[in-house]
Amino acid sequence: MTSKKVVELFYDVVSPYSWLGFEVMCRYRNVWNIELKLRPAFLGGIMQGSGNKPPGLVPNKFLYMTKDLERLAKYFNVPLESPSNPAEAMFVKGSLSAMRFVTAVQEMEKSGDEQVERVSRELWRRIWSEDKDITEPASLSEAAMKAGLSESEIKELLNKYTTQKIKDKLKFSSQDALNYGAFGFPLIVCHVEGKPEMFFGSDRFELMAHCIGEKWLGPQPDKSAAKL
Repeated sequence: MTSKKVVELFYDVVSPYSWLGFEVMCRYRNVWNIELKLRPAFLGGIMQGSGNKPPGLVPNKFLYMTKDLERLAKYFNVPLESPSNPAEAMFVKGSLSAMRFVTAVQEMEKSGDEQVERVSRELWRRIWSEDKDITEPASLSEAAMKAGLSESEIKELLNKYTTQKIKDKLKFSSQDALNYGAFGFPLIVCHVEGKPEMFFGSDRFELMAHCIGEKWLGPQPDKSAAKL
C-alpha cells in the first residue's frame, strides 16, 4: 500500500475563497490518496508579512470579487453570500479572535482535525452565509455549540484562546505559511517526494491533481470514487 501524500491547507475564516478551498479538499480527502492537515492561520499577518493588498482595497477587484463569489458559490455548492458590509466584516472587525479560537480547538483536540473542521465551517457560515459576527466570545461559543462541542469544552476554549500559548501557535502557523511563500489564502502545500509544491487560491485543483498524480473530478466528486 502506497503511503499517503501530505497536503497542508492554510486558511482563515475571513476569506471566502478559503471556504471554497476548504470544502473541496475535505471532499477529496478520501478520493485522492492524501493526508489532509488543516493549518488555521491569520490572513492579516500574511498580507502584512508578504506586502500584499486585500482585493477589497482595490475598487475594481472588489467589484469583480462580489460577482465572482456569486458564481463560485453555485459551482462549488457552498452556501456563500457576501455580508451586508463585507469591508467592515473583513477589514474592520477581522478574524484574529476567530482564528485564535480555532487554534485553541486544534490545541485541545487529541487526535485528528474533526472538531477543527466543524468549528471552522460554522464560523464561515456565520460570516459568509448568515451575516453574523465572529469576533465576540458569545459568537464563538455559538459556532462551537453548533459544531457539536460540549459546554465544558466551550468553557475551556474561552479560557484558552486568549492565552499567550495560543497566540504564539497562531503566529507560528502564519509564519509557516509565509515561509512557503504565501501572499494570501487559501494556501495549499502538497508534499510530493519530499518536496513542497505550493498552490494559491481555489482555482488550481486540476493542476494540483496533475502534480500529485491524481485526477480532478470536478467540485463534487462522486462518492463512489473514494478509495477504500
